[in-house]
Amino acid sequence: MPPLRWESRPDGLRAPALVCAFRGWNDAGDAASAALGYVATALGAERFLTIDPEEFYDFQATRPKVKLVEGRHREIEWPEIELLAARVPRAPRDLIFLQGPEPSMRWRTFTELVCELCDVLGVQLVVTMGALLADVPHSHAVPIVGMASDESLVQRLGLAPTNYEGPTGITGVVHGAVAEAGVPCASLWASVPHYVAAAPNPKAALALVRKLETLVGVTIDAGELEDAASDYDRQVSLAVQSDPEVQAFVERLEQAAIEDEEEADLDLPSGDVLAREFQRFLRQRGPDL
Repeated sequence: MPPLRWESRPDGLRAPALVCAFRGWNDAGDAASAALGYVATALGAERFLTIDPEEFYDFQATRPKVKLVEGRHREIEWPEIELLAARVPRAPRDLIFLQGPEPSMRWRTFTELVCELCDVLGVQLVVTMGALLADVPHSHAVPIVGMASDESLVQRLGLAPTNYEGPTGITGVVHGAVAEAGVPCASLWASVPHYVAAAPNPKAALALVRKLETLVGVTIDAGELEDAASDYDRQVSLAVQSDPEVQAFVERLEQAAIEDEEEADLDLPSGDVLAREFQRFLRQRGPDL
């Protein structure tokens, strides 16, 4: 059976960008998958393709689920990768979303499929998103690190470059494959406090959404995510205050973060950049602003 299952063909996409996020090892605090899902829902993205899971998953590691249909019939839900497309008329490009659990095996075959899809769909930019556990305090702005095939893109986004070396996940492999294929690409990574690793982190998801907006030129109404991020901050702060040892640890992280910010060479965006971003925002909000 062919691994690609087309449900429709999203013809006429304008300079599309492919945005990828995978649940699992690459997705601390569910931040990357939540960010992609939020943007896709906000833009009314519709599914047009799934990738058959048989070749890419160890079903003992990523198990299918059973659900009841109308309370009577049992149905198996298999893990799968799906692609969705969103047309964004007032933005400079349309978006394609690739999401699902991290594949268990045959990563090179999987990334070849992604590169083939980039060619078939006319993708002009690939953005991968991930989240990692780090020594960062929940009370400060979420650090976003990243890399891109074009160094000027890193500078324009104000990304802190990463010097990480070590094990990687499917996110890193996809980024490397599309870069080697000559497709412009960028990778965005949010840093998640390791002392609340098990909790979903809407604050990190929001930080990824904001960087993605700048990168692809799309404006998202993130009010719901902003509220969730505020609630997250408040709840984690209350939990930290209830344990003196944890509170002392977090205070040390906060002090270290302040020192890092003071040492960093932070350049303010130019007036031209600010004006360009404001004009983009007005165009996408439309005449009813």
